This record gives sequence, structure tokens and C-alpha cells, in this order.
Amino acid sequence: MGLIFLETLPGPKIFRCRSCKAHSASYDSILSKDFQGRFGRAYLFKRVVNITLGPNEDRQLLSGLHTVNDIYCSCCQQILGWRYEKAFEVSQKYKEGKYILEKSRMVKEGW
Repeated sequence: MGLIFLETLPGPKIFRCRSCKAHSASYDSILSKDFQGRFGRAYLFKRVVNITLGPNEDRQLLSGLHTVNDIYCSCCQQILGWRYEKAFEVSQKYKEGKYILEKSRMVKEGW
């Protein structure tokens, strides 16, 4: 197994993986705080770091059918949320390429 290179985000407000404390996203990358995940509240982000993607999967969510990839912390492999690969409804296309991070899987730094 090789070395794991983790990206460190600049700025005072950072979301970190609850398990290993690796940086995951910046407060400035939040697009919406009004999302529901599997384990409660979730945020929609335009950019996240230090993640690996699972395989594509069609999933029926509250907002309709989407093709998504689960996202995992690249350091500890904890599931953090998912990425929207494809939205089948026109009104949901804005989510494509965006990321959901579950609040219960994150800790906040610098708040």
C-alpha cells in the first residue's frame, strides 16, 4: 500500500471527517444546508477533498431518481455521503457533479 496524500484546506471554517479528522470541505463550498441524508441533516457542496468514489448506483431519493456514487474518506474509508452523477428530472440537474456530506459524519473546525 502506498502513501496517502491528504489535501489541507485554507480558511478558518473547515469540515473534517468525524473518524480521522481529515479535511473534507470548506464552509465557502456550501451550496445549500437544506438537504436530508441517510443519517439526518446534510449539506450540498460544490467541492470536497480527500474522498474516494464508490460505483455508480441508481437511487430513489426524496427529490426523485438519481445516479449517485457514495463518497468515502480517503484516509479512513468512513462513508461521508454521496456525489450526484446524474439527475433524471430537469428540475434536479443543478445537483449533477455536486456532493452531499452528512452532518453526523463531519466535525466543524474554526466555528
